[in-house]
Amino acid sequence: MNYHFDCPEHKKIRVIVNTDAKNEADDQFAIVHALLSPKFNVKGLIAAQFGERRTTESMQESYDECVKITSLMHSEVKTYKGAKKAIQSKTEYEYSAGAELIVKEALSDDPSPLYVLFLGPLTDMACAYLEHPEIEGKVNVIWIGGGLYPEGAEEFNLSNDILAANIIMASQMEVWQIPSICFSAIITTIAELEQRVRPYGKIGNYLYQQLVDFHNTQYDNWTSGETWSLGDSPAVGVLLNEQAFSYEMKEAPGFNEDMTYIHNTGYRKIRVYYRMDSRFILEDLFCKLALSFPNPED
Repeated sequence: MNYHFDCPEHKKIRVIVNTDAKNEADDQFAIVHALLSPKFNVKGLIAAQFGERRTTESMQESYDECVKITSLMHSEVKTYKGAKKAIQSKTEYEYSAGAELIVKEALSDDPSPLYVLFLGPLTDMACAYLEHPEIEGKVNVIWIGGGLYPEGAEEFNLSNDILAANIIMASQMEVWQIPSICFSAIITTIAELEQRVRPYGKIGNYLYQQLVDFHNTQYDNWTSGETWSLGDSPAVGVLLNEQAFSYEMKEAPGFNEDMTYIHNTGYRKIRVYYRMDSRFILEDLFCKLALSFPNPED
């Protein structure tokens, strides 16, 4: 970080980023943003599975992508492997190295708050909780996932482990949910990314180029041609500034198999965001990239 400012020590937080990084092209931006933020003491990245729609090795592909990103950034933050597949039942799940990291940090003596950012499914959080339920009061979950309230709808992150989401919602864990109405609103253009991201270091060039490359594949069938939603970036944004007037406290829902919400569950309340300041999030990322990697070869 090449800044003339820092975050006061008493305001710093511990962060773990759980990411299905090779699913498409936006996780990479959120990962870089987290690693460039002085407020965050990033304890590790966890590679998440993203189903078997395109590959049977989705967790490994996420792991390789995380390692590539940290290498390009010259970062010493370690990447851990998460579960290879979704939870099968409350007794059949994988207690991975990533889940173990969550438990280790949750049960440590470090007094700073612990936040785990989930940019994909909640698999590894649920595995950690099932193995060590005593962590539920010691970790804060930020989740990019779920459809529009109150009905709900099909949504990719949720679809990759509905059972895990139900397990976490039924727990006593602190949860901040960022549903589709928010994460879909972080709109940028490819032209903006070429000007504001591509020139700044090898990582800036990579962020831009991998998005363009994915944009040109058969898998990108939802964008309009010149725009993109950096849908995982709100997980970083709400920890930089919680945007206090942009969420409501709602009773934690359950999820049906069609990903519609189950209300009146009797669960504790969670924080549910209904809007997001996209310019604040994007401009902070662009500034941190430009300050940290002023030269294309950095």
